[in-house]
Parts: sequence; C-alpha cells; structure tokens
Amino acid sequence: MWRALLLAAVYYGLYQLMGLLVGAVFGTSGGVRGEPGSAVDVLIGTALPIVLASMLLLAFALSLGWLKELFGRQPVPGRGWMWVAVGVVLLINVSAFLSIDYAEAGGALVAAWLFTGLFVGFAEELLTRGFVVNLMRKAGHGEIAVALASSGIFAALHIGNVFTSDQGLAVTLQQVVYTFWFGLCMYLALRVTGNLIWPILLHATTDPTLLLHGEDPASNFFGIIPALSTYLITATGVILLIVLIVSERRRAKSDAATGAPLAA
Repeated sequence: MWRALLLAAVYYGLYQLMGLLVGAVFGTSGGVRGEPGSAVDVLIGTALPIVLASMLLLAFALSLGWLKELFGRQPVPGRGWMWVAVGVVLLINVSAFLSIDYAEAGGALVAAWLFTGLFVGFAEELLTRGFVVNLMRKAGHGEIAVALASSGIFAALHIGNVFTSDQGLAVTLQQVVYTFWFGLCMYLALRVTGNLIWPILLHATTDPTLLLHGEDPASNFFGIIPALSTYLITATGVILLIVLIVSERRRAKSDAATGAPLAA
C-alpha cells in the first residue's frame, strides 16, 4: 500500500512541477496562450502539463518492464453486473455530449478539451487503475482492498485543487467524494472489460464533455442527466461497492471450499 501512495505522491509532485515549468516558459496568461479559456490556453496551460506527466508515467512503466502487464489482459476476471458501472458512465457522457451548445463553445475549444481529456484519462487511469492496482495485487491484497485503494488514491489526488484553483473547499470536497465513486466505477470497468484501455477511454470522454456541458449547455432534455452526474455516480458507486463486497466474499468462500487458489 505504501508503495502505491508514494508513487501517487511523486506523480502529483511531478505533475505540479510540469505545470510550473509550462507557466515559466509560456507565462500564465496572454502572449502565445491568448485569452484565458481559449483553445490555445487550454492546450498549453491544461493539456501540456498532463501530456508531459503521461510521458513520465509511460517511461516509468517501460523502465520496470510493466507495459505488457499494465495494458495486457487483466488477470482477475469481472462479473456481468459490473457492466452497470460502464453503462452509467456512458449514459452520462453521451448525454453531456448531446447537450453542449457547440456554436457557443466553438469547434477549436471543443477539440482542445477532447484532446486534453484523452491525456487526463490516460495519465490518471494508468496511475490509479494501472500502477496502483498492479502494486496492490502484487502485494497480495484482495480485490476489495484493491478497489478501495485505487479509488481512494484517485480521489486524494484531487484534494490539491483547493490550493491550485479558486473553486474553494466545499466544491473540492464534493469533487473528492465524486472522484472516489467515479474511481470505483473505473475499477469495475477495468475488471469487466479486462483491459486498461477501456477505463482510459471512458475517463477521457468524461472530463471534457461534463466541462463543456457546464460552460456552454444546450437547452434540451439530455442536459438533465449530466446535471445529476454527481448523484448518479455516487449512488451507483455505493450500490456497486456493496455488491462487490458480497461478490468477492462469496468468491473467496467458493475458492476455499474447492481448494482453488485465491486470485490476487
């Protein structure tokens, strides 16, 4: 567990350092970045640090020789009910995508956020559903502990937003709660799809669609679902965590009764 925490802490520190370096090179506003919130500003101020952090994670995986096991077929199989997590996230993301005022947002900004979202999904899922899950399993922890650790570390990464943004403590705490349960859904997506690429893509379509919907919402029926996304993800996560605990305990009893080796 401590290795997973240490890795997450080092990653967070390096990610913040990348942000400072980008700010030192390109400035914090104006100049080549253009207006705050513009497509170029998003690409430089938001995307570039996460792209650099993604490259560091990828290089670290290569140095350990873990690339194949991180992106290969998952050793612990999923259960059919885990598709519920995938379905709920997809429902929210598709609804958000259909409820964006694209004329108001502009094609360049939409493209910039979709590009940024791809690397957000890659970096955060590679860290928490890749490295953290792998480290926990190698340490011999059961899947309930693996799920809670990967979700908890993912949520903890967002605590720093209270210091690095102006969103305030209340919003940050709400975000931490949301990201814990979203992280659990991504763990279940990893289990049921059997490959890290799918939670990466699910995550990659979540942040940009919800952000664009929040900034430039279209007035249509689809906007109801993303507006309730925090509650939907929280309720889904709570229910599925209970199901996971029951399912894993039953699996452990069944394996013990048949003499089968327990999955890591």
